[in-house]
Amino acid sequence: MDQQPALDRRDAGGDLITTLIDEVFQLNGRLLRAGDALTAEFGLTSARWQVLGAIGDGPATAAAIARRRGLRRQSVQEIVTRLRADGLVEARPNPKDRRAPLVALTPRAERLLTTIEPAQARWANQLGSTLTAEQLATAVEVLAAVRAMIDD
Repeated sequence: MDQQPALDRRDAGGDLITTLIDEVFQLNGRLLRAGDALTAEFGLTSARWQVLGAIGDGPATAAAIARRRGLRRQSVQEIVTRLRADGLVEARPNPKDRRAPLVALTPRAERLLTTIEPAQARWANQLGSTLTAEQLATAVEVLAAVRAMIDD
């Protein structure tokens, strides 16, 4: 009988991380749908909201936004192009790299994000109240550790 080497099969840790990854995939889909529902009345999608939120603290290149959000640079660039056409972001010169302009919020986008904040706060508070602070902190810690391992 031909047996596979042990490295070709998942062990208990491999099974658990696979289950965690599956939960994250399912959660991501649900978060995107929830974000779409939350921002629809403001004319946004989750994808656009993610990009706007990534530059809420200051201008960044499309590549930096992609890294921050774990997205493909090309996808972010497409969203930036649409947001720019809608007057929500503007390109600014990048003193560090003339070929990669900085993407910045317009005053209209800043007002829009401020308008969305109360709805997001109510939604987050409702979700956050269903788990203990310790559970949430542990979840954040575990997910950050997995992300760091994948980045390495």
